[in-house]
Amino acid sequence: MPALLHPVVPTPKSRQRWHQLYGSARSLALAEAIESDTRPYLVIARDARELDQLRSELTFFLGNAKSIHVLPDWEVLPYDLFSPHPDIISERLAALAELPRLKSGVLLAAADTLGQRIAPRGYVDGRTFNLAVGDKLPIDPLRARLVESGYASVSQVSAPGEFALRGSLFDVFPMGAETPLRVDLFDDEIEVIREFDPETQRSGDSLKQVRLLPGREMPLDADSVKAFRLRYRKRFEGDPTKSVIYRGVSDGLAPPGIEFYLPLFFDTTDTLLDYLPKNTVVCAGADLPAAVDRAAKSVAERFEERRHDVERPVLAPDELYLAPEELQARLDTFTRVDLESFKVEDETKGFNFPTAAPQEWRLDLRAERPLAPLEDFLDTYSGRVLLAADSAGRREVLLEMLRAHGLKPQSIASWHEFVDSSAPFALCIAPEMAGLNILTPPIAVLGEAQLLC
Repeated sequence: MPALLHPVVPTPKSRQRWHQLYGSARSLALAEAIESDTRPYLVIARDARELDQLRSELTFFLGNAKSIHVLPDWEVLPYDLFSPHPDIISERLAALAELPRLKSGVLLAAADTLGQRIAPRGYVDGRTFNLAVGDKLPIDPLRARLVESGYASVSQVSAPGEFALRGSLFDVFPMGAETPLRVDLFDDEIEVIREFDPETQRSGDSLKQVRLLPGREMPLDADSVKAFRLRYRKRFEGDPTKSVIYRGVSDGLAPPGIEFYLPLFFDTTDTLLDYLPKNTVVCAGADLPAAVDRAAKSVAERFEERRHDVERPVLAPDELYLAPEELQARLDTFTRVDLESFKVEDETKGFNFPTAAPQEWRLDLRAERPLAPLEDFLDTYSGRVLLAADSAGRREVLLEMLRAHGLKPQSIASWHEFVDSSAPFALCIAPEMAGLNILTPPIAVLGEAQLLC
C-alpha cells in the first residue's frame, strides 16, 4: 500500500515524538509504520473505550497486512467480587499464547493492564495441548485434564471454557477460539473434528487438529491447589477456613474474584512487558503517565475499601501491580513513540504529520436540505472523500439516502482499495472511525458519527 503519512520508523532504543495527529490520523500513522517494520509494536490506549477504537481503526488501515492482537482489561474493578467474562479471559489467553513468538504486527493494551501481574511466561504453553485426527483420546483422563485446566463440564457448550461429553461426541469451546468444536470418536480415537454453531448445532468446517489453551489464567490442578493453600496460610493470618476464597480453591473450584489472588498460585509472576520481545516498539499518548497514575490511585482506593474483609482478605496493591515509577522505568527500556495531536513549533522536538482536525459538521435530517453540509463540502473540497459506515446495514441506509439526493459514492471494500483507486467519493464499512483529514495528498475520511447526530 502506498504510504500517505510517511512515518519515520524509529531506530532501536530511540524515542520519537509524533505530532499533529488528529482523529484517525494517529491510527493511520501507526498502521503505516507497523506495515513497513519487521518488529512488533505495542500500542497503549488510555482506557477500554480508546482501545476499542484503536482496534477498529488499525484493523481497517492494516487490513490483512499484519496480525493484530489485543490483551483486553478484565473489565471488573480492582478487588471485585466478580470474575471477568469468559470471552475476555479467552481473548487474553489467546494473546498471551502468541506474544512470546510475536515477530511483527501489533498488540493493543490499555494503560491499566500494563502493570498488572499475570501468570509467568511459559504457563500458557506449558498447559496447552493439541488434539488431532487419528489421536487416541481416552475419555476419563481427558475429562480430568480439562477440569484441572479450568474448563467447565456442561450439558451444552455455549461459551469459551466449556466442554460436554455425550457418548462418542465430545464438544469443547477452546479458550482463544471463535467457535466451539465437535470431536467425533470411534472407540477412543478421534475420527473427525468440526466447528459448529452453538445455537443451531449445525456443523461447519472440518479441522485436522486443534489447540486447547488452559481455561483460566491460573491453574487448578492438585499441585497448584496445594501450593495456593500453603501461600495463603503464610500470607494471611487467622483461620483460613473462614475465607470463601480458600474454601473454594481447596475444593478445586474458582470462586468469583479469584483473579485478584493470582500471585498465590505461582512462585513468581510476570507482567505484559515480560512477554514482549525486547525489540518491541512501544507507542502511547503523551498522557500515558497520567493514565497509569489514575489506575494506581483507583487500585489503592479499592484496597482501602476492602482490606478489612475477613472472609475475603486482599493482597496489597504491590503484590498485584507494578508501582507507576517501576512501570515507567520498564517502559523506558523499549524503543518508544509518543503520540500527540497538537502541532510542535520546534521540529527538532518532534515530527509534524500533514493532517488537520476532521470536519466538525452534522447533517440535520429534518432540514429542507438535509445533506446540504455534505453536498457543499463535496463541491468545494479539492481532494478525495471516503465515507465510513459503522456496519453493513448502516452502509445500505447511507447509500440509499445519498442516492436519493443525487450523490453516488463508489462502494469499496477496504482502505487499501480506496488508496489504490482514483474514486473521488467512496463508501465503505469502518466502525469507530473518528475522522481523518490529510492535507497532502488531500483526502478526507468521514466517520458516520461526524455526519449523523
